Amino acid sequence: MKRKKMDDAEIKVKGIEALNDALGPLAALRFLSALHRERTDYVEISRNLYKGQTVDEIMERAKKRKEL
Repeated sequence: MKRKKMDDAEIKVKGIEALNDALGPLAALRFLSALHRERTDYVEISRNLYKGQTVDEIMERAKKRKEL
């Protein structure tokens, strides 16, 4: 079964719900506040997130997610 493509508003709502579920409301709010206060190095985050993985592995995982 394919998922329908989410628009930006739906992605934001689902993301906030996921944060609330994972961290609880207070910690989720603190996390979001920290994102706005501090400069974020997204390149460094990506390097850590994908460390030790090949481009082919990342692409294969993305293809599988797209099929869901």
